[in-house]
Amino acid sequence: MHRRTFLTTVSAAAMVAAAPKLALAQELAYGLTPGRPFEGTTINVLSVVTPQFDGLRLRDQEFTDLTGINVEWTFIPFGSLQERVNAEGIAANGAFDVVNYLDSWGPPNAHWLTRIDDLMARDGISMDRYPPAFARSAQFEGETLGFPLRAHAQLMFYRKDLIETPPATWDDVVRIGGELAESHPDIAPLALYYNNDGNRQNLFIWINFLWAAGGAIFNDDFTAAWTSDEAIAATEAYIGLHTEAGVTNPNSLAFVEQDARQSFMQGNSAMIPVWWWAYSGFINPESSTLTADQVGFVGMPSYEGTTATYAISMPFSISTYSANQEAAWEFLKWLSNPDMDRANAIERDVGGESIVNNVVTHVSSLTDPDVNAANAGIQAAAYDSLANSDIMPQIPEWPEVGDILSAAIAEAAAGGNVRELMMAAAEQSDRVLRRAGRIE
Repeated sequence: MHRRTFLTTVSAAAMVAAAPKLALAQELAYGLTPGRPFEGTTINVLSVVTPQFDGLRLRDQEFTDLTGINVEWTFIPFGSLQERVNAEGIAANGAFDVVNYLDSWGPPNAHWLTRIDDLMARDGISMDRYPPAFARSAQFEGETLGFPLRAHAQLMFYRKDLIETPPATWDDVVRIGGELAESHPDIAPLALYYNNDGNRQNLFIWINFLWAAGGAIFNDDFTAAWTSDEAIAATEAYIGLHTEAGVTNPNSLAFVEQDARQSFMQGNSAMIPVWWWAYSGFINPESSTLTADQVGFVGMPSYEGTTATYAISMPFSISTYSANQEAAWEFLKWLSNPDMDRANAIERDVGGESIVNNVVTHVSSLTDPDVNAANAGIQAAAYDSLANSDIMPQIPEWPEVGDILSAAIAEAAAGGNVRELMMAAAEQSDRVLRRAGRIE
């Protein structure tokens, strides 16, 4: 057994074994351990900057009152978070008891993230409370690393004042784009992001086409699967939005996702496929020129009669290097409770601060009438989008393979030969996974 895996297993098992003597006392809310056994402990949390987590931070006095455990938050912008998470794994000093990371960073760091399956079983928590794609995003090789507390579905946003009937298919997108080019030549029909930015954002929409065509990233033996005729045709269709149909913003080759969102918010593009969390920014007068009356949203368009979407999450996990793992588990139970998930998307004033957040992750919140009423029904649309949704491959080598694919997509969008580029990317990917021992 790998030493670090052994440490992870022992740590979780020890936490489970310690529970019976504590469970005799009166039950507390959220399944918290009664008796305040960790009173005086301080939990250090590393988190991405987002209004959603500001809302949770502003509520953490409740957790301290219940448990006697204090919480110190360190917020990092997303662009710097991966480096900080990787540094935590290398330092191995437990400076942070709980860490927040993008799901695709989980496998390379899984050796120092505590498995929580036994703890969930002991405390009656099931990953079934999340949509399946969200749940899978916090798991690795069949084990659960944490809770997907920030998770996203894809939606197509559009200008209601320019588009009477939103697109249901990518053919509709092309047709509407042609009509807009005639009626509103000063506004680009579609904001896409083909830039090879290092975060593999230009794969986010491509994979909708790939999966809808019945394609996949890997075959069962981990050889590249994106070279089938169906997959190549799907990739050509995605690239063709820019190179043939010409419905994309002229700057889409240089755009990363944030640039595309800015283009939409500034009124320079009429449609954008993007994560649902962007909605609050689209209608916020401090960040957008658009109003709620101008911004509509629907599920992602279908390709060849099928809609398949990509889901992503940012789980919270306990570091195996933490000296406060039991207290950290108490914190995760409280932090992930469905009541707070719901309240954080309804209440707009928390601790005297304004919080505008539409992101929830529990099925109960996604389908909650009050949550939807407070957010124009975007949770229901997201829940529908998640009906046929999946995540990127959860293997440690995925970032390297994803970078190869991202480079190929960017070069294809710039006019390169799609088939040749994707075949070359497949050869590179196979070499990476052969070197890693996944391909014999």
